[in-house]
Amino acid sequence: MNPHLESSLSYWSLYLAAAVAVGFCANSVRKNLARRKSLPPGPPPHWLFGNEIPKEYPARQFEKLTNEYGPIISLQRGSNLWIIIGKNKIAIDIMEKENASLVDRPRSIAAGTVLSGNKRILLVGQGKRYQKLRKALQSQLNNKIVETHEPVHEKAARNVVLDILDDPEQHQSAAKRYAASVIMTLTYGKVTPTSYTDPEVQAVNKCLDRLGRAIRPGAYLVDSYPILRFVPGHLSTLRQYHREELALFRSQLDAVRQKMAANVAQPCFAKYLIERQEEYDLSDDELAYLAGSMFGAGSDSTASAISIAVMAAAVFPEAQRRVQEQLDLIVGKDRAPSFSDMEDLTEVSAFVLESYRWRPVSMGGFPHRATKDIHYGEYIIPEGAIVIANHWALSRDSDVFPDPLKFKPERWLTEQGTITEDFKFYNFGFGRRVCPGQHVANRSVYMNTAMLLWAFNISQDPSSPIDTMAFTDSANTHPLPFKVKFEPRVAGLRDLILNSM
Repeated sequence: MNPHLESSLSYWSLYLAAAVAVGFCANSVRKNLARRKSLPPGPPPHWLFGNEIPKEYPARQFEKLTNEYGPIISLQRGSNLWIIIGKNKIAIDIMEKENASLVDRPRSIAAGTVLSGNKRILLVGQGKRYQKLRKALQSQLNNKIVETHEPVHEKAARNVVLDILDDPEQHQSAAKRYAASVIMTLTYGKVTPTSYTDPEVQAVNKCLDRLGRAIRPGAYLVDSYPILRFVPGHLSTLRQYHREELALFRSQLDAVRQKMAANVAQPCFAKYLIERQEEYDLSDDELAYLAGSMFGAGSDSTASAISIAVMAAAVFPEAQRRVQEQLDLIVGKDRAPSFSDMEDLTEVSAFVLESYRWRPVSMGGFPHRATKDIHYGEYIIPEGAIVIANHWALSRDSDVFPDPLKFKPERWLTEQGTITEDFKFYNFGFGRRVCPGQHVANRSVYMNTAMLLWAFNISQDPSSPIDTMAFTDSANTHPLPFKVKFEPRVAGLRDLILNSM
């Protein structure tokens, strides 16, 4: 071939390839701009870094943004697109009706990959591992199985009353002891009530505190800029935390195995998992994390919810009085309340539901990841977007909860005094990611609320007014230490409790 012709053809080939590449890029830019116009509104992003994700109390900051930009907003940070939902109707339309496309979790390098070794069910993405972990959990946390645990809840709740009689200033520690005791019994078959100060309980809660801090939006830059994971030493602390919690979870499981070998193991979740490890296709580490996560999540959230109910009783004496009037009518003062009273004690149930709404434990909700484009009205939630239903904003949605800043248990009651089915608050999450331990948690908070309001008049300490907005800044939030006064309202309370146990 003529060298000049060959050179000319090569030139035109390169020119054509470049033109195609430019056209492709231009088309991609046009599509991205068009998609951007279809996103929910939000604050203008920085041209390079995108939006700043709030690092302190993000749920409260997100609520302010939804009040400014609308009930569903979008934020861009690094490679991540965030969709924040702040109204209940939109949350139901998207999180519930589109739940099949929102089972997945966003990739969490800090909390999920490094700290949890991709084995903590809360953070595991959609797929085979999630399905088998969820199946194993649900087999032991369905309502029928959980009903058999009610005597454990009742005994532990009566111990809370005794703890408060002994040291009322440590009421929050009493709630934590209750939660640790119940979940340790259900998870690992601990025979005696576990003290919150036990080293093993403290160790598990230390792991949980680390998780709560690592999972907050924007806590680690590596989640927005994944390339940082290759920086030497950048995640060394989290890797050390992972080694520590895995060793802890393994040791708890090994203790159950040893009891099984000696034929002295109590029925519990860990024993069930060990016996069916092959059936559920669980590795040793998956099994250890599944049991450890059950204890961590269950004890942490339950203790917080109990303390929130105590706070509400002290701050809203009229709501407390209504509950006590029904307790006196149904239970009386010659015996302690039990689960057999649950159907009749609707004021207790309404009080619990309102405390969930008033100060949600999971203030921000946990993020989901869209696995396909989701169309909502004029907006598109693109595949890969991080979608969060902000519980703090949902709890203050006046369209569903008129006077949302007020504590009104009566909003949950019909004219006939039964619990309404007209609306709900999604404090346990949405869709196929709803918390599998909700039946355990509901029984725990119900029984403690009934027991404490039956046993005591709870009031604020005039010398130390309660700041109802003072909470930890963590994934599962806790009230900061607060003082209340407990006045026994049952004659011979200690003896009555001891005799009932």
